[in-house]
Amino acid sequence: MKILMVFDFDHTVVDDNSDTWVIRCLPTQTLPDSVKHSYRKGLWTEFMGRVMNYIGDQEVSPDRIRSVMETIPFTAGMTDLLTFISENKSTVDCIVISDSNTVFIDWILRAAGLQAAVDRVFTNPAEFSESGRMRVRCHHSHDCDRCPVNLCKRKVLELYLSQQSGGGVEYERIFYVGDGGNDLCPTSCLRGRDIVMPRKGYTLEKLLRKMEGQEDDASLRAKVIAWSSATDILQELKTSMQS
Repeated sequence: MKILMVFDFDHTVVDDNSDTWVIRCLPTQTLPDSVKHSYRKGLWTEFMGRVMNYIGDQEVSPDRIRSVMETIPFTAGMTDLLTFISENKSTVDCIVISDSNTVFIDWILRAAGLQAAVDRVFTNPAEFSESGRMRVRCHHSHDCDRCPVNLCKRKVLELYLSQQSGGGVEYERIFYVGDGGNDLCPTSCLRGRDIVMPRKGYTLEKLLRKMEGQEDDASLRAKVIAWSSATDILQELKTSMQS
C-alpha cells in the first residue's frame, strides 16, 4: 500500500502561473489588448492558443521561450519536497494534474532536475510546429459542468486510480495539493483517510471553507489541512509514512 501525491502545478508546484509567465519572452513583456481581452470563461486553452500564436508572430524562438520558462520560481520548500518524493519512490507515487501544458511542465521540472519525482503528468498536450509555433490542445473532453471544457481533474484522477487498481496498486492514502477553483471537483472522489491540502489564502481554501457545514459538505470526506509552504506538505507526508 503506497501513498499517492497529487499536485496541481501553477501556484502550487511553481509560485506563479506558467501560462502567463511565458509572456516575459516577448520584447515588450506584454500582450496587445486584442489578445489580452480575448479570454472567455472556461476557454483558457483556446486563449493560450492565441497567446502562443502572437508569440510566434513576433518570431520568438522556442529556445528563447524555454530559457524564460526555466526561470519561473518554485514555491517555498517545493524542491525539497519533490526531492524527498524522488528518494522514496518505493513508498510514494506522484502525479501532476494541471491546466498548463506538457511542454512548459517538462521544461520546468527538467531544468530543476526534479522530473524523477513525478510519475505521470496529466495536462494539455503541446508541441512546436516546423515553423516554431507552439500548439496547445485540450487534454480531453468530459461532461462535468463544474470544470473547464478541456479538463476535469476528477475524471483524470478517477481514471488513474482505476488503472492503478487494475494493475494491483492500491493507495493507503492520497494527498491532493492545489490552490485553484478547478481543484475542488477532484476532492469529491477522495476518501475519509485521504487529505486535501489547499494553499492558504487561495481560491481552493476559500471554497472548501464555504462548504463546511453546508449540504455540499457531504461530498467532501477527506481531511483538510491548509499549507503556506511545501515544508508543511513534507511534514504531513513524513508523518503519514510513519503512522
